[in-house]
Amino acid sequence: MPGRKEWFLNGLGILITAIFLFPVYWMVVTAFKTGAELFQTPPSLWPETFQIAGFQAVFAKGIAKYFVNSLLISGTAAGIVLLLSVPSAYGLARFQIRGKKLFILLFLITQMLPATVILTPLFIVFNKLNLLNTYLGPILAAATLGIPFSVLMLRTFFLGIPKDLEDAAKIDGCSRLTAFIRIILPVAMPGIAVSGAISFFFAWGDLIFSLTFNRNQELWPLTAGIYNVISQYGIEWNDLMAFAVISVLPVILIFVLLQKQLVKGLVSGSIK
Repeated sequence: MPGRKEWFLNGLGILITAIFLFPVYWMVVTAFKTGAELFQTPPSLWPETFQIAGFQAVFAKGIAKYFVNSLLISGTAAGIVLLLSVPSAYGLARFQIRGKKLFILLFLITQMLPATVILTPLFIVFNKLNLLNTYLGPILAAATLGIPFSVLMLRTFFLGIPKDLEDAAKIDGCSRLTAFIRIILPVAMPGIAVSGAISFFFAWGDLIFSLTFNRNQELWPLTAGIYNVISQYGIEWNDLMAFAVISVLPVILIFVLLQKQLVKGLVSGSIK
C-alpha cells in the first residue's frame, strides 16, 4: 500500500500535469465554441454548443496546403539528420579519430548558438545556390541545427553498447557494416527514435527559417500560414484555435505511437 508520501507525490504530479495541460485543453474547447460563447462571463469550461465552423474556415483558407508543406519539410529534415548523424555518432563512438575531441567541442558550441546567428550566413549561401523560395532552404537549415544535437545524443547510446556484440557478430562471419546494420542499429533504435522525433518536432515548429528563405506563401508551413488566419479586422479566435489544434495533431500522434521508444530512449540516455 502506498504511504502518505507516495500519495502526496502522485497528487502533486497530477496537479502539475493538469496545470501544464490546461492551455492545451482550453485551445481544443475554444476551437469548438461559438463566437458569442468565447466572450461570455464567466467563461465556460465546456462548449455549450459544439460547432466546427472554425475548422471549415481554416480548411477554406488552405490549411491543407500548409499541413503538407510542414510534413514535407519536417519529414525530409528529420530523414537527413538521421542519415548523417547515425553513422557520424557511431564513428565518433567506436573509432579513434584525430581531432575527435575538437569535433565534439564544436558540436557543443553549436548547441549554445541561437538560430538567428546562422540565419544571415545561410541566407547568403542559399542565395548563391539559388535555394531561396524552395523547400530545400528550410529543410537544410533545420537539418543544420539538428545534426549536431543528434550526433552528441546518439554517440552516448553507441558508447553504451558493448563492443562484444560486434566481436561476436564478426566471429559469425559479419563484416563491420553488416554488424552495424543487423546488430547495433536495432539495439540503438530507442535513441534513434528520440533523435528522429526531436528533429521532426524542431522542424515542425520552425518559423524563422521558413519566413526568411521563402517569400512564396505557397511554400509556407503551418507556423507561417497561421498569419492568414488573422484578418486585418481582428482575430477570429475560433479559426485560430482550430488551426492550432490541427497543427499539434502530428506531434501528439508521433508521441503516442513512439511513446515506449521515446521514454526508453530518454531514460537510457540519461543513465548512460
